[in-house]
Amino acid sequence: MIPKTVDIQKEKAIKNQQSALSARTKKLEQLKEWIRSNQKEIEKALYADLHKPAAEVAVTETSFVVMEINAALKNLAKWTAPVKVKQPIHMLGTQAYIQAEPKGAALIISPWNYPFNLTVAPLVSAISAGCSACLKPSEHSPHTAALLRRMVTELFAVEDVAIFEGGIPVTKELLEQPFDHIFFTGSTDVGKIVMKSAAKNLASVTLELGGKSPVIIDQGFDLQDAAKKIAIGRFINSGQTCIAPDYLFVHESQKDDFIEALKHQVNGMYNANGKGFDRSADYGRAINAQHILRLQNLLNDAQTKGAHVEFGGKSSLDNQFMEPTVVSQVSEEMTLMKEEIFGPILPVITYHQLDDVIQLIRLKPKPLAVYLFTTEDMVTEKLRKNTSSGALVVNDCAIQFLHSELPFGGIGASGMGRSHGHAGFMAFSNVKSVLKQRTGHTLPKLLYPPYGLKTSGIIKAFMKWIMKG
Repeated sequence: MIPKTVDIQKEKAIKNQQSALSARTKKLEQLKEWIRSNQKEIEKALYADLHKPAAEVAVTETSFVVMEINAALKNLAKWTAPVKVKQPIHMLGTQAYIQAEPKGAALIISPWNYPFNLTVAPLVSAISAGCSACLKPSEHSPHTAALLRRMVTELFAVEDVAIFEGGIPVTKELLEQPFDHIFFTGSTDVGKIVMKSAAKNLASVTLELGGKSPVIIDQGFDLQDAAKKIAIGRFINSGQTCIAPDYLFVHESQKDDFIEALKHQVNGMYNANGKGFDRSADYGRAINAQHILRLQNLLNDAQTKGAHVEFGGKSSLDNQFMEPTVVSQVSEEMTLMKEEIFGPILPVITYHQLDDVIQLIRLKPKPLAVYLFTTEDMVTEKLRKNTSSGALVVNDCAIQFLHSELPFGGIGASGMGRSHGHAGFMAFSNVKSVLKQRTGHTLPKLLYPPYGLKTSGIIKAFMKWIMKG
């Protein structure tokens, strides 16, 4: 089924290039209406997979997708319009413009942590660009995958959008197909496999990966303000967020006060009634027991090597649960400082000089984001100029994902390519250059062989002229 589906999608992609924009807008409008009509079903699926509260589903899953659809509906005519370019003096008389066209058949491989958002948002971009698409949702979020299958079969013909469920064998077979573009969201290690597979067919890729995104609290910053934003950024979705702050730097003079402030904020959010985090209706779960075991191993390894649990640490394999956990006295020898944590554990590191923080960040692979809490513009500029990341966010955490006008993506180990809004449209588009020469006109005859002394002299004079700028 997979090879046959890709073949018919590639054929349809050619027709999509010739079709009116109304066909794309109709699909987007139908998708938006389906989300509106099935909001409760989406909430049920995500609760079954990740114990996500309905409010969190609305904010982090469906509302974002609807905003993407709204942006596409509003701007699609502008995005697809030809863009005229100026003519350099040696091209006077020609006409030139840039035209976005669909890349063709796309493969979208999505993860389990935000399984609706990170499947459907790229699909919105693919439809907007005029691509056909095959979806491969994660097998680890089966309830959402089943809902996505129903959505696709109810809304789309298979030549436009198809969905394939299953584990690694299905993904491997999909990666063998000659897709024109692959959009992958997941781990850095799997991203390397995807990129290697794409190279066999010379397919372009968008890789939204992860990594260890640091957060820095500048000395003297309001600790309650920082703690509130860091708490939600780290512990929403039980820490299973690629842009979550992965480790934190706080000035040595403010460490104890910050930890108390963070503990206060975490309890206020997820344990307000004092009955325990495991009874909170607002605190999610790990995707499965295997991930809890991985987190337990990270915590045990850190404690064995000298880390101190400031608060939290309790977990349950049966309930796929771990408390919001903060650890201090960490070192680079600990596994949780080497790997992306992807769970509700936050290491806290003290610093004396900001330059030391910058040096430590630069020694690690480039992160998806750097978060900085400061009131000093000079500090912001210092971090901007001396660190490299997919995003720099000042005085908040993770909100860059919700900004529809900001391209989203990483650099190096944290990803490549950009998504969201116009950037997402361009990810699935080929930028075609179109040049039209006037009939009967050519470049100056002296540029055609055979080259004589006169021609050589004129060319030398021309080179001298352009060198002057």
